[in-house]
Amino acid sequence: MIEVKVSAMAIDQASKTPIIFLKEVEGDMVLPIWIGTPEANAIALELEGVKPQRPFTHDLIKNILKGVNLCVLKVIINKIENDTFYATLVLEKDGELFEVDARPSDSIAIALRMKVPIYVEEEVMKKSGTSIELDNEIKKKALKEYLKNMDLEDFGKYKF
Repeated sequence: MIEVKVSAMAIDQASKTPIIFLKEVEGDMVLPIWIGTPEANAIALELEGVKPQRPFTHDLIKNILKGVNLCVLKVIINKIENDTFYATLVLEKDGELFEVDARPSDSIAIALRMKVPIYVEEEVMKKSGTSIELDNEIKKKALKEYLKNMDLEDFGKYKF
């Protein structure tokens, strides 16, 4: 498994769909995942540290998990099938592990709120990830800024 971090978010200009970019913690591979607008908003709010007046769905899930003493250990994006990504929340309670199937976007929103690592299975990264070569000048900038200014055409067409 490859540990990743949310490195950027963008809008696909062709489909007007949000994309989240997950970058390897130790490497230059990036996994783009097209997600829904509500999930993109939930992720963006958490990344920006904005706390809503009332809990949104992912905040509610966090509160429920904490309320029943379930610990989220990690999120794993574990499969891509028919252009759809799949993820698993790995939970623990009293030493017993549980795996819950979830959409990657929801899993990422929960992982950010629970401050737990996000992983991508190597096969998924190999199949759908892309390598971005960063020169010294770009390495000095945040990847977020680099990706924000890129045209999505620079990534080419993805074949899943």
